Amino acid sequence: MKNLAFTKMHGTGNDFVMLDGVRRPVRVTPALARALCDRRFGVGADQVLVLEKSAVADFRMRIYNADGSQVEMCGNGIRCLALFARERGHTRQTSFTVETLGGVKRPTVQGTRVRVDMGEPVLDAARIPTRAVGRVLERPLSKTLGAAARTVLGRAGRTLTGTAVSMGNPHFVIFVDEAPNVPLVAWGPAIERDGFFPRRANVEFVTVENPDRAVVRVWERGSGATLACGTGACAVGVAGVLTGRLHRRVTLSLPGGALEVEWAPDNHVYLNGPAAFVFDGVWRS
Repeated sequence: MKNLAFTKMHGTGNDFVMLDGVRRPVRVTPALARALCDRRFGVGADQVLVLEKSAVADFRMRIYNADGSQVEMCGNGIRCLALFARERGHTRQTSFTVETLGGVKRPTVQGTRVRVDMGEPVLDAARIPTRAVGRVLERPLSKTLGAAARTVLGRAGRTLTGTAVSMGNPHFVIFVDEAPNVPLVAWGPAIERDGFFPRRANVEFVTVENPDRAVVRVWERGSGATLACGTGACAVGVAGVLTGRLHRRVTLSLPGGALEVEWAPDNHVYLNGPAAFVFDGVWRS
């Protein structure tokens, strides 16, 4: 596609190239996604998002990582997509449904903030998926990861534990003493690509400040270190409740800003955070 109109957006620093597939069908190849996301020779983004019509919901969202892989769900992305759909005249509703590979989600636009019903967390190990049976709850990394990942983590791998949660995509949540000091670029990919996770995993390192607040660093599957991850924040909230560290309603501090997560009595997880436009442009290839 020689002239491809796009919009750059971000949600708490998690940035996206938004493509409007409602007005004009858009074909995204892995090569195009990589080119658009390239921060030196392209637009620069963590992911490419495509807004489309849906047969089962009001809209559909397709998600492509910076490495060109297609993934199931993105919490920050769906907030941006919801604001985009409303501001660009595709709907007058403030609350509507969006089909994703991780299920149908419902965002509600509240000014420049969007609250998303992310659905119920998946805790069954096989469905996340992992190689385990039952639940993966504070599982020692030394008994979980393969030899290559254990070597990268070194001594820390013998003391740390992880909890696996799916919020439409797989997450592995690890509570640590100092999340900002974790060697993310070494530990993140080693855990992401470990054989314990058949479809790879997003990895969250979390330091709890008090039961209502925690600090989070994220390594996203296919995109690397990002300033925020919406589904990751939801997974942290769930893991924090399951391990007795966090309340059901929490504020999570990520490098790109704060996100609010609530694991409600209906067993649904709700994500609340900002969405912002950056600029519009045309990609010429």
